[in-house]
Amino acid sequence: MRFSFVHAADLHLDTPFRGIGRAAEYVSEALRDASLEAFDRLVELAIDRDVAFVLLAGDIYDGPERGVRAQLRFYRGLERLNDASIYSFVVHGNHDPLLTGWSAIRDTWPDLVKVFGHDRVDQFVIEKDGEPFAIVHGISFSQRAEMENLALRYRRSEMQCFQVGMLHCNVGGNVEHDPYAPCTLADLKRANLDYWALGHIHARQILSEGHPWVVYPGNLQGRGPGPGELGEKGAFVVEVDGRTAHTPEFVPLDVVRFERLALDVGQISDLPELERALQDKAGQLQGSLGGRSMILKPVLTGSGPLHADLAREGTLNGLLQDLRDEAGEGVPFLWWEPIVDQTRAALDFQSIRRRGDFAGELLALADQLGTDQEARRQFVGAALAELQVGELEANGVAVPDGSDPECLREAATAALELLAGAE
Repeated sequence: MRFSFVHAADLHLDTPFRGIGRAAEYVSEALRDASLEAFDRLVELAIDRDVAFVLLAGDIYDGPERGVRAQLRFYRGLERLNDASIYSFVVHGNHDPLLTGWSAIRDTWPDLVKVFGHDRVDQFVIEKDGEPFAIVHGISFSQRAEMENLALRYRRSEMQCFQVGMLHCNVGGNVEHDPYAPCTLADLKRANLDYWALGHIHARQILSEGHPWVVYPGNLQGRGPGPGELGEKGAFVVEVDGRTAHTPEFVPLDVVRFERLALDVGQISDLPELERALQDKAGQLQGSLGGRSMILKPVLTGSGPLHADLAREGTLNGLLQDLRDEAGEGVPFLWWEPIVDQTRAALDFQSIRRRGDFAGELLALADQLGTDQEARRQFVGAALAELQVGELEANGVAVPDGSDPECLREAATAALELLAGAE
């Protein structure tokens, strides 16, 4: 039998957005509604695609308080899915564990909604014309700090049909998220299920492609300018043929997009040119977002004459305010976050060579090694002997062998920039 389903997680309905400075009222208002509107888009997606069921893998709400607005919006969405004959399966995670917080919804869920309990891994068989075509297994968190490896409780049913495991967990010890319900990829594969619908990690990723699929869809709506919150957010649509799931299709559903704009100022001569460059890049980026609003964090890098201008008191704040004024209050909007200045002063290499101090000697050494390959190999070899090279390589760090003179020139430049910044 052919069918499809939607996999989403980490809705954080009615979430307070994090890491955002004091924003204009129109921005704050849009952010207050963004998570709820993203959920509405998820419901529309499921209905438009005529899926068999929707999987919501934890952190439906942002905290145990579970605001009334969020709960009622969630209920109405599941009611719409129910009216469209679409099943909804829900597990709770660390932000909304079952035994904490207040719930406005008790025993009145629509008929096709299954909220998994916390005491055991339960399973629900989905049938068509009396024949089972899928089984969904799941368990919710009872408390926020769930430290048990819940994956070890899952076992495949003997029924011959497609089987899904739903779990809010941290696979492989992702250090950017709390280590709740910790497990390994091997633990998940041991259960012999066909698809793992995971939640908790906000950065979208597929950990295993088939036999089984192990998938984090990421959160439904970005919550701030942090690394795991940037870029498109949404859900996966998965097509299934018998017991075979095809490659999940990611569908963006976010309302407000958080992005980071890095700009090298090395070739920029003054502030008007810098502002134009930022606006041009922001316009290109927003033009690719399909009509979404954007909150943008600009990061300035590189070295050059502009560094001194940016370092003057009031320059960054003045530039930021002008960017915001120029962006206006249109829909979709562009909101500039405070500018991060990581630029450095331009280096005068000829002057440094003539100084005769440590910086001059460092540059002279780099010049010498740049023309003598054997000396360069010996120098790099001696330097690497002081490091734990094996550990670096095991962690995916590329270790130079000294054959490329450009590598040493780049290293010398970086060292000189650090020395200049310390003066």
